[in-house]
Formats: sequence, C-alpha cells, structure tokens
Amino acid sequence: MSGTIRHEILDDGIARVVLDHEPRLNAINNAMWDELSSLFERFDADSDLRCIMITGAGEKAFSTGADISEFEENRSTIEKARAYAKRTHGALRTIQSCRHPVIAEIRGLCVGGGLETALCADLRIAGKSARFGIPVKRLGLVVAYDEMRGLVETVGRSNSLRILLEGDIFGAEEALGMGLINRVVEDAQVAEESLATAKRIAEGAPLVARWHKKFARRLMDPAPLTAEENDESFTCFGTEDFQIGYRAFLDKKKPAFTGR
Repeated sequence: MSGTIRHEILDDGIARVVLDHEPRLNAINNAMWDELSSLFERFDADSDLRCIMITGAGEKAFSTGADISEFEENRSTIEKARAYAKRTHGALRTIQSCRHPVIAEIRGLCVGGGLETALCADLRIAGKSARFGIPVKRLGLVVAYDEMRGLVETVGRSNSLRILLEGDIFGAEEALGMGLINRVVEDAQVAEESLATAKRIAEGAPLVARWHKKFARRLMDPAPLTAEENDESFTCFGTEDFQIGYRAFLDKKKPAFTGR
C-alpha cells in the first residue's frame, strides 16, 4: 500500500481527513503531501464547511512524519532537500492557513513531521497512550524555520528546545502539561471526543470562528495592528449571523446560523 489521503464530509459541515498509510505508521510520502495541499486548498474555498478533523488510519499512529524510504530521493543533497521542503512546507501552510477550524485527532505515535502536521491544527485531542516527539537529532537533520514555527508558537522556546535537544518520545500527560495538546481522553474515546468538539464548533457562527482563528494568528505577529485590522473586529455586527444570534439569545432559542 503506497499511502493516500482519505476524506469524507459528515453532517453539520464537518469534514474528516485520514492520513492512510497504516503499514508505515501513516508516514507521509510525496504523493500524500501533494494530496494534503490540494485537499486543504479546496476546503479553504468551501464556505459550507465549519470544522475539519484530521487523523491517522488505525490505532498505532497519527503519523510518524516523512516517509524514510524516500529520504534518498528527497534529502540526500541540499538541492533535493530544498525542493522537498517546498512541497512539505507548502502542505503544512495550507493546513495552518485554512480559514476553518481544524482539530487533530491523535492516537498512538505523533512524531517528527507527524507532530509538525498536528501542530498546524487549531486544537489537538489525544488518547492516553499517545506518544509525541521530534527525534531528528538521531538523523542529523534540522527542523527548519517553517517547521519549527508551530512548535515554538504552541509551547514556547524552552519546551521546544527540550523536545528537539533531548529528542525523546514522551507521553500525553507531559504533552498536555506543556500545552502541546488541548485534551487527553481514554484511547477508545478519542474519535468520539473529537467529533463532539467539532460539533460544538460547528454549532457556532462560522464567520465568527474564522475571524477568531484569523485574529489569533495575526496576534502572533509582533507588528502593530493597522486601523483597518482593528476595524475588522466590528464587521460581525453587519452579518446576518449576528442578527440571528442575538435574537435567538433574547428569545431563548437555539440559533441556526447561515454563515452570512
């Protein structure tokens, strides 16, 4: 089996993406990186979506990252590594920049490029037996700026260096303690909790979720906000969803948001 990216659209505007390369612990090969890029570009353009879940096939791994069997092809020279980075960094950016909220549903191993992929999600829910790490010191390769950014933004400089310099594989409770993941549940409940989280997100006004994701990302940039950026905070008051939301609140009814 060469590996592929599977996806399905569930109810309530929720999509589920599966990294399916189970015999190789869902290692992501070249074709899969390209599929991820294409798929998340399509998702970004789909206004009917409200939340996306991403997970690995089976119970053993979310993903172990780059497919080692392709290292000779992808990373045996500086020139090959640069070309490979263009592909992988582009795929990671499409996940991270997707305007819809993304949840990583994590079981088993989530290491190397697999962890970097999970860090592109907005929320991460893991089973108790999940394991994390970026042990690239054993391979003699460096985590590039574009790959490290999500790690540093999520857990800070000190925890990032602890992960990279020690290069060990650690458990879900430690990952939770450093803020690498948002929630730990029993292994058998990971899919259920991820879907329940996606449904809670999908119940809200989708435009608001997209704005909050955009604003949180922008606030990681130290550059001062422009007047136009500050003013965007008030755009919601001109939306149909705001009218629906506040009237439903006054009437003590559940709002049915339209995304307009």
